[in-house]
Amino acid sequence: MREVISVHVGQAGCQMGTSCWELYTKEHGIESSGYLEEGRKAPEGSTSTLFSETDNGRYVPRAVFVDLEPTVMDVIRKGEYRSLFHPEQLISGKEDAANNYARGHYTVGKEQIDNVLDRVRKMADQCEGLQGFQVFHSFGGGTGSGFGSLLMERLSIDYGKKSKLMFSVYPAPQVSTSVVEPYNSVLMTHSTLEHSDITFMVDNEAIYDICKRNLGIERPEYTHLNRMMAQALSSTTVSLRFGGSLNVDMNEFQTNLVPYPRVHFPLVSYSPIISDKKASHENHKVKEITRACFEPANQMVKCDPRLGLYMSCCLLYRGDVVGKDVTEITSALKRDRSVQFVDWCSTGFKIGINNQAPVVIPGSGMAKSTRSVCMLSNTTAIAKAFSNLNHKFDLMYSKRAFVHWFVGEGMEEGEFSEAREDLAALEQDYVELGSET
Repeated sequence: MREVISVHVGQAGCQMGTSCWELYTKEHGIESSGYLEEGRKAPEGSTSTLFSETDNGRYVPRAVFVDLEPTVMDVIRKGEYRSLFHPEQLISGKEDAANNYARGHYTVGKEQIDNVLDRVRKMADQCEGLQGFQVFHSFGGGTGSGFGSLLMERLSIDYGKKSKLMFSVYPAPQVSTSVVEPYNSVLMTHSTLEHSDITFMVDNEAIYDICKRNLGIERPEYTHLNRMMAQALSSTTVSLRFGGSLNVDMNEFQTNLVPYPRVHFPLVSYSPIISDKKASHENHKVKEITRACFEPANQMVKCDPRLGLYMSCCLLYRGDVVGKDVTEITSALKRDRSVQFVDWCSTGFKIGINNQAPVVIPGSGMAKSTRSVCMLSNTTAIAKAFSNLNHKFDLMYSKRAFVHWFVGEGMEEGEFSEAREDLAALEQDYVELGSET
């Protein structure tokens, strides 16, 4: 019994959550009402990881959705999956964090945090062997950053030894939904650096481009982006839910991906992402889909891994995959000049192989395939994303623009410079790790 509790924070976290649970139910053969699909005697695989089963045969997600304003939650409460979630798991406040980290962390967020932790504690008490937590949020929003970091601090106190994985929407270089995104992101990164075990980063601009290029969707919507992310995120828990020849535990991610505690921001990529029109014309052998994961255009964060060095790399295969093919491609990658590893990490690859073929949500634009791979890689190239963010922060903070909104909510101005120094140190950590070779 290896249970995982998911916490979805803010608008981004809740919308990602909706797509993830849509996919999980399809993978296990559960209807949107929470009951098994008609004609099924038992669900696919082990449902106890993500769902708790009631006496009347209903499967309830081990998830909490939190937002400080009700709009997003009302969509879920009235949507197709309204019967799936326990009503008490959908927690919404009355007033918004208004893109303000300080409101989410200090004023408005403080009112909701005990309610949320109480719900999480009840779910944790029902678990026999809790593996850890998955927290979904965005760096740039007020609730995602402010309330997200407050939640991580409290989870870290209450469940210190459990794994805490974060799936974060990182600010994109060009596309931005909020002016104060750099402030929120720097403050969030600083406050959760000690409390998160791994933070998997994705950015909307990179996923927009993948949607346009690979799926041929002219104007992708957030639903398309979230469904694509859901495929990658599903791969991280698939070996807890389905049998395979090489299983990967949640704790194994941090053991293999994080060489030093602060350096825990892996890149995510997934393959094959391809439309129905192109699928029949292309080869999806293990070699091809693995190579595709290393291409800069397929990374879910805008950065070029060829400009950095890999410290570790986790390849999670699912579907029709045999160990021999995986061994061949990893040996070939080690000889490849474009995939450079740091000197002090000789093996480099962590492999997971699962028998469950990927499931595609109808309407996502993605073609069904017999095998897929999700790559989680810790590379020094991610420092570029941090330096972009730091530069935007410096431009605004040099003029003290918008700072009064944060200070007015009870934050001290010193926290800005402290957070900025911490991020400069983090950026430097990556630079040093890359130059030690």
